[in-house]
Amino acid sequence: MTRLFNDPAAFADEALEGFAAAHRRWVRPVTGGVVRATATPAGQVAVVIGGGSGHYPAFSGLVGRGLAHGAAVGNVFASPSAEQIRSVARAAHGGAGVLLMYGNYAGDVLHFGQAAERLAADGIETRTFAVADDISSAAPHESAERRGIAGDLPVFKAAAAAAEQGLALDDVLRVAERAGARTRSFGIAFSGCTLPGADHPLFTVPEARMAVGLGIHGEPGIGEEPLPTADGAALLLVDTLLEELPEDVDEPAGQRAAVILNGLGSVKYEELFVVYRKVAALLDEAGVEIVDPEVGELVTSFDMAGVSLTLTWLDEDLAELWRAPADTPAFRKGALDAPVPDAREPLDDHAADTAVPAASEPSRHAAVTVLAALEAVAAIVGTHVDELGRIDAVAGDGDHGIGMQRGSAAARTAAARAQALGAGAGTVLAHAADAWADRAGGTSGALWGTVLRSLGTALGDQDAPDASRVAAGVTEASAAVRRLGGAEVGDKTMVDVLVPFADTLADAVAGGLALTEAWDRAATAATEAAAATAGLLPRKGRARPHAEKSLGTPDAGAHSLALITRAVYGALLDGPHDDHALDDRPHEDHLHDHH
Repeated sequence: MTRLFNDPAAFADEALEGFAAAHRRWVRPVTGGVVRATATPAGQVAVVIGGGSGHYPAFSGLVGRGLAHGAAVGNVFASPSAEQIRSVARAAHGGAGVLLMYGNYAGDVLHFGQAAERLAADGIETRTFAVADDISSAAPHESAERRGIAGDLPVFKAAAAAAEQGLALDDVLRVAERAGARTRSFGIAFSGCTLPGADHPLFTVPEARMAVGLGIHGEPGIGEEPLPTADGAALLLVDTLLEELPEDVDEPAGQRAAVILNGLGSVKYEELFVVYRKVAALLDEAGVEIVDPEVGELVTSFDMAGVSLTLTWLDEDLAELWRAPADTPAFRKGALDAPVPDAREPLDDHAADTAVPAASEPSRHAAVTVLAALEAVAAIVGTHVDELGRIDAVAGDGDHGIGMQRGSAAARTAAARAQALGAGAGTVLAHAADAWADRAGGTSGALWGTVLRSLGTALGDQDAPDASRVAAGVTEASAAVRRLGGAEVGDKTMVDVLVPFADTLADAVAGGLALTEAWDRAATAATEAAAATAGLLPRKGRARPHAEKSLGTPDAGAHSLALITRAVYGALLDGPHDDHALDDRPHEDHLHDHH
């Protein structure tokens, strides 16, 4: 278990701060992560990688010459936000464009995609690539759905080495695509990991058994088998990977492969070497030439006891890129000339923007209630943070509670700051949306940012927000979340609650009910819909490979949304606590209803 921490919610930030302080030779901190200590050479493509904390040396430990130019680092097991990624990419950009690379998880796909759009708007040509190497997470015909695990390293390495050679952005992307298509990984685990502040692991494995097909976010395996000997584990790993070769590899005999035996956190190096001796022998028997193998901790999952094997099948170009020198805090190969000292000044990426758009008096009064609602949201999430994590851990990674806590607290703080500056309801919600997405990261961070921004756009800063505007904003939020996340009703996600909540609210408002009464009716529908998700099997996200495990347990995102809708009802019912705002309440159909 993780024993040394302060505030669990601050663990990722404090770990990154300590990492940067310990490795000034290689990296310097920027908002959202780290970049190389030396500037990206002019005209060289910048490869920016990223993902959640809890996987060291991925992702920050892979920043340095010959590998990544920067790494965006999110909360524990949660993707970095789009703004974090954008900040790191801008700091790493050398004038020839940016390739964003990450593991294939829903939150990472959302945030890196949004970051690419923002970078393009900044005038920085950007491409994205998701590594999808874990063969246990989807069948071969669904390979695009596979998650990225230890195969991240050889794919990142290939792209970064190609960038070092001076290839153009689209050529670097093609190298990443080829390396990804030729990379396969498979893993086993003997115990789950325990997140900072938690008193139990995310999953357990019975005595004398092992989990097969684990994930690196503490997800349980897709099955269990008797605990093997070291040689038995090696045989399982090798045989499983040799059963699925890339499309352009006919048979293993005569092929070359980069081989990575990866420890997931608490398997000791000596144990890994015992396993690797058999891995090497089995690959040799199959006629595979091993090229520069790596044995050690390269992509971890806190203290998970487990190992994974990765094979990247090499052609001439990929072999050259794999063998190319690299010098990072956690991965070194070959030799590089001494770096040229970098005299860059720190980026001014913390500049505070204290200006808010002009707002009407009714909208500023409505902002008081918006802030009260966000305070209620943060309070209800804080009360249920452990419960949300426990529900999420049944078939996922257990980070939903802490992610929601970070996001809602940041949203409340940002909203309070904007409201104190005289912002209207729309701007208060917009500031809250950006803060939630930025601090929470992950899929839920992106989706909650979308919810708040959609509602803020509907309310605006000029008119007094009436019930119909609120209902329209919630309806747009429902549509936007489905567009962004790709989920629909029945997939066992927050959409199963958001859609009936939005529909019920719109119908009640259209029927003439005041906002508080309409919201009460919609919150009841949300609560019922959240409970009903216990009978669904997940078809999206990290829980999908473990669908049966979640049967009988509601979806964590659905449950948290239902709790939030009820908490907001309480804030609407109580009205603002600001005496001036109470004196000047809008009409009954507006955001503050009379009772």
